[in-house]
Amino acid sequence: MPAPAPGAGTGGAPGRRGALGPVGLVLAGGLSVQFGGALAVTLMPRAGALGIVTLRLAVAAVVLLLVCRPRLRGHSRADWGTVIVFGVTMAAMNGLFYQAVDRIPIGAAVTLEVLGPLALSVATSRRAVNLVWAALALAGVFLLSGGGFDSLDPAGAGFALAAGGMWAAYIVFSARTGRRFPQADGLALAMAVGALLFLPLGIAESGTKLVDPVTLGLGAAVALLSSVLPYTLELLALRRLPAATFAVLMSLEPAIAALAGFLVLDQALTAAQAAAITLVVAASMGAVRTQVGRGRGSGPKAAA
Repeated sequence: MPAPAPGAGTGGAPGRRGALGPVGLVLAGGLSVQFGGALAVTLMPRAGALGIVTLRLAVAAVVLLLVCRPRLRGHSRADWGTVIVFGVTMAAMNGLFYQAVDRIPIGAAVTLEVLGPLALSVATSRRAVNLVWAALALAGVFLLSGGGFDSLDPAGAGFALAAGGMWAAYIVFSARTGRRFPQADGLALAMAVGALLFLPLGIAESGTKLVDPVTLGLGAAVALLSSVLPYTLELLALRRLPAATFAVLMSLEPAIAALAGFLVLDQALTAAQAAAITLVVAASMGAVRTQVGRGRGSGPKAAA
């Protein structure tokens, strides 16, 4: 799929359209990945957590390699190092997250996981107002969790937090991969690396269940919703969106996960969860407005 060149559409007037373009890509990716995650929860009894991750990565890798047909020659050692680390990061992020949702509710898992991108936002921010948006989003995250995590399975919470750390690393290496490889070529290669790494784990846990037609079909749907579409959209967005702003936008994920849980898994929202969603959305809107204002005041800039 052709990707816009870095900074495309922002040449002479980088105002609202230039900032909202990549923001729309991030939001679309969030909707896709969380509804795909809810579908994966329904599939877990059939194939297990590791089996789902294997199907998700393998199918996504095949689709991306066929669509992108990335060149294997002409890349430097640094290019290959970046794409390999990106692949390892994706495999670890997926594996840890599905271990988490195998033990704790998906909303709580995403709530804990999003702390990784929020920490990245605070660490990389150069404007004081971004700390305010991050703090507001963090307040929403904890409100969404019910104000504490003491009732959760400790192993599940630990897996979710570790997945959050990998999510922060994913943001960094997705941006680097997008700068080093054209279109989505780097993503396709990284997905293949992740699939190869996870294949032995999935076979060990699920065996022949992975080739059951129903399981394979549902796994393919999870792969398209949770990997192919969102990762491609986010990679394209990161070519024009600073990592700090992207990370704050990731605070929308618990809200989207709650919506997916309600529609797919019949998990109703409480008043506290609705209030938490309002806080998180407000924080994300504030981050977007800050980025738009920055673009108007500073003129065209090279992609981060």
